[in-house]
Amino acid sequence: MNRTILLSAALCISLTLLISCGGKTVTRIDTDTTVDLSGNWNDADSRMVAEEMIKDCLSKPWYTRYEGDRVTPRIIVGKVRNKSHEHINTETFVKDMERTLINSGKVEFVASRDERIQLREEKADQMGGNASEETMKQAGNEAGADIMLYGSINTIADIEDNKTIMYYQVDLELVEIESNRKLWIGTKKIKKFITQGKAKL
Repeated sequence: MNRTILLSAALCISLTLLISCGGKTVTRIDTDTTVDLSGNWNDADSRMVAEEMIKDCLSKPWYTRYEGDRVTPRIIVGKVRNKSHEHINTETFVKDMERTLINSGKVEFVASRDERIQLREEKADQMGGNASEETMKQAGNEAGADIMLYGSINTIADIEDNKTIMYYQVDLELVEIESNRKLWIGTKKIKKFITQGKAKL
């Protein structure tokens, strides 16, 4: 009986020491550094795919036609649907695309639906007598988008034992809003080979 009590006490002390010694270590790294911990879609994938696809998009014949007419196309990014089996924050991907489009200097960018709602509320507040007549912004002067960019993210997982092949496919389409003409369709594929160590018994 005494031996059982002593062994239980020793085990409790050992666990307490183990837990107290297992502190967390945090190391800051550059935000552009690619780090794959789980093999899932991450910030590096989002940034790389957005930059490569937008670069391809703006180099295609549809843009040359606008350029020839000396017209700067106005683009709005619509929904990017997550059709994968992972939880993917598509808002981050959309923001990466927006940033790349704006920084290209080749297009004008129109605020999203949610952003427009906020802007309209602000204009209504100003026109409600809360801003001077000289600085008040009028409703009805919004710039309409010419083109919408939208798409989807899909995955295929091939798993056997401790090995996984993760396949991601991002499809984007550029559509002229007035005519519904598809101006560009782009696809970017990513394939990851993931191995997991087997548990030691």
